[in-house]
Order: sequence, then C-alpha cells, then structure tokens
Amino acid sequence: MVRKVMLFFGSLSLLVPFALAQDEYKVELTPFIGYTFSEGVDINPTDVGNGQLVNRVSPTSALAYGFTLDYLASENFGVGFNFSQQDSSLEGRIQGGSKQNFADMKIRNYHGIFTYNMGDEDSPMRPFFFGGLGATQYSPGEIEGNSSVGGTRFSTTWGGGVKFFVSENIGIKGTGRWTPTYIKSDPGGIWCNPWYPWSCWVVGNPNYSHQFEMSAGVTFRF
Repeated sequence: MVRKVMLFFGSLSLLVPFALAQDEYKVELTPFIGYTFSEGVDINPTDVGNGQLVNRVSPTSALAYGFTLDYLASENFGVGFNFSQQDSSLEGRIQGGSKQNFADMKIRNYHGIFTYNMGDEDSPMRPFFFGGLGATQYSPGEIEGNSSVGGTRFSTTWGGGVKFFVSENIGIKGTGRWTPTYIKSDPGGIWCNPWYPWSCWVVGNPNYSHQFEMSAGVTFRF
C-alpha cells in the first residue's frame, strides 16, 4: 500500500519542473492523501449461509489518495478534474447486530469540478469551494474464492478548504469533501396529479452511499 502511494506521488512530481518554468499561472496540480469515512445502504435481507441474513452493505472507512487538476479560467474561477481512490473493503451487517467483511474493495471517484477561489491571485492564503458531477466505481475482489461484480454509479461531490502558498509556485492544501453516490431507489408509493386524477405513477425513495473525505496535499502552480 505504501509503495503504491509513493509511486503515485512520484509520477505526479515529474510535472514539477514544468510548473516552475512558467510565469503566468493557469494550472494547479494537487496530489493528496487523506482518510474517507464511508457509509452504505440497507438491502433486502439476503442469506449468506449458515442461516445468516445480511440487511445492509457498506464500504469500510479507509485511507484515500488521488489528485486534483484545475485550469484557472479567471482569478477566482477554475474548472478541473478530481480523481481519488479509497482502499476499502465490503462489509455486511448481519441481522442481530454483528458485521462481516466479505472482500477487499477499491472505490474510485471521477468528477469534473468547478472551483471558486476567494481572495486575490497573489494572496498567500486562499479559501475555496467546489462542486462537481461524475461517477463512483466500486470494484470488490473475490468473495470466498468466487469472482464478484462491481458497478459504477452516478455521484456528485461538494467541498471546500484552504490553500496556503509558501512560495509563488508551491502551496499546502487542506480539503474537506462530501460525495453522495446514488445506489438504488426503493418503492415510495403512488403519486397522483391533483389536477389530473387519472395521471398517477409510482415514486421511489433514492438510496445514497455517502463518503466524507478529509485530505491534505501539495499544490503546484504553473
């Protein structure tokens, strides 16, 4: 795990010489590492053997790492891309209260983001806020020797933090981020249009899996 993280940050650091060679700042690259608190969704009770019924599945909270790449369209607005990976596991809640880990699982987030940076471009400290749209990919490993099927779901991401620049090109960035991922919808009843009583349809209650990430990274401006 440590080796993968070091290789990841090492590959991104190859871009630093190009960052230092520029005079006008149009791009910010931030490799980061942090921790993600995750939660799952309730499911219909499912027999997993020995009479045990699982009624909720969740990714476990775990280490996360990734990068953000922003193009600075103006002094305050940026548009970019955020990628993160969480080295988690798939956990089931057994009816009665106990829990069981079924498999290791990678969770990858891919989001296009829009960022608002507060303050002036030359300010050493710049709070920021962002929001974005994209997808979350769940990739579980084998479960008791059997291959498993993951999936990709629509998700949004929202957050903010602060950047503190120790030089013109390099800064420290702290970020808090919330990523709700749509998993499924449960039947929520029937809704009828009060103006057209014959117009009725089934409505659903959406179920989301939430990720709450706290991270820190080094920002390179170029």
